[in-house]
Amino acid sequence: MPKIKTSRAAAKRFKKTGTGKLKRMKAYKSHILTKKSAKRKRNLRQSTVTDATNSKVMKKILPYL
Repeated sequence: MPKIKTSRAAAKRFKKTGTGKLKRMKAYKSHILTKKSAKRKRNLRQSTVTDATNSKVMKKILPYL
């Protein structure tokens, strides 16, 4: 069987945790930051775990991660 290609775009955006879940950064932190509160911007800096509903698709495009 041939090797499966990894989606390079996804590989740059996701990291695997110790338990096998996928870690990602939050969206909406790149521009139009003046109207967002300091608390909201501070919370957007933190990483989060991807939703379980997406994990099956993510494992398919990231086979070796």
